[in-house]
Amino acid sequence: MNIPETSKPRIVIIGGGFAGISFIKQLQGQEVQLVLFDRHNYHTFQPLLYQVSTAGLEPDSIAYPLRKIFRKNKDFHFRLATVSNIHTSENKIETNIGSLSYDYLVIATGTRTNFFGNSEIEENSMPMKTVPHALNIRSLMLQNIEEADITDDPEKRKQLLNFVVVGAGPTGVELAGALAEFRKGILENDYPELEEEEMHVHLLEGADKVLPPFSETASKKAQRFLENLGVEVHLNTIVESYNGKMAITKNGKKFATETFIWAAGVTGNPVYGIDASSLVEKTNRYKVNQFNKIEGYENIYALGDIALMETEEYPKGHPQVAQPAIQQGKTLGKNFKRIFKGNAMKPFEYFDKGSMATIGRNKAVVDIKKLHFAGAFAWFVWMFIHLWFLVGFRNRVVTFFNWTYSYINYDRAARLIIRPFKKR
Repeated sequence: MNIPETSKPRIVIIGGGFAGISFIKQLQGQEVQLVLFDRHNYHTFQPLLYQVSTAGLEPDSIAYPLRKIFRKNKDFHFRLATVSNIHTSENKIETNIGSLSYDYLVIATGTRTNFFGNSEIEENSMPMKTVPHALNIRSLMLQNIEEADITDDPEKRKQLLNFVVVGAGPTGVELAGALAEFRKGILENDYPELEEEEMHVHLLEGADKVLPPFSETASKKAQRFLENLGVEVHLNTIVESYNGKMAITKNGKKFATETFIWAAGVTGNPVYGIDASSLVEKTNRYKVNQFNKIEGYENIYALGDIALMETEEYPKGHPQVAQPAIQQGKTLGKNFKRIFKGNAMKPFEYFDKGSMATIGRNKAVVDIKKLHFAGAFAWFVWMFIHLWFLVGFRNRVVTFFNWTYSYINYDRAARLIIRPFKKR
């Protein structure tokens, strides 16, 4: 794979998400060789994927080339590849483009969609974990509306205009809210043959409230915002099957739909080769100590969503969201500097900066410790935070411009079927 030989310590990082990038940034300028592997050549700002899927943003607003981020680091090397195996006894990884030895290995592979063993749902539903997934949803949504606009069959039209989102965590809530706003702002203007009331957005959740990890205050306000937008919220509702046309729940509800989006959960995305005793089977996360070192290994670390660090405050591990990943990456990078200077590592301490979710225009909820607020102020806070953490000045400017344009004109400029989705 043409990685230069080096006398410096070689650190191999698997995954260019929040954790991997945060870690590498700390080590720029150090006397180390950094080699990053990822299946994509870009970093994805996942919190805004739902805006790509609902035509609010183009993908280049939330994606940034990995090589460009670290172009000033002369001993940084990126390889577009999939890591298939780790040979821990040989300190070597195996990829689809060859093998490479390492002195230290950092695994930051994140999560994948969890279908809870339901192969039918996995085959027929639309996940939303990557940019291609979001573009598929956007194309399918627009194709179904276009088809509904020309069909004479009322049942077919109903099925095409029925949008079902499963999972009322932040992703599901934000997606359902965006779909409802699409109906309000676009449908009546661009599709005069369709009535706004014909498009239905259903949000299904197995728990007894939306945004289960949030405070009771935020959850109730989020549900009220959703319902005011016309989203039909179904709590204590678990999907049993979906065959591509009909979704059936365990409590007997049926939803005829051709747009069925699965946002009901994630599971760790481990790499083959780490001893099974170091992996928590239920969550597919690596057990790590307070320094993010995988149990049983001296030179292999795990960061972010794939790492499970048990603490008194977080006995089941830290939340699988951006902030723990960013903070763990930053802490581990600083600890490597300490290692190279012969100093002791410092344990990771998570600083919870709060949780937030947006439901729509001037509608968001924010939890910061015991402080809970909602509405327009929360929405502006959400916008500022997301703009701040976007990678790249251009992305911030383009995203801000798009949001400003949409706010003024109630429009979604990215409603283009560039790559038609092939229905199963």
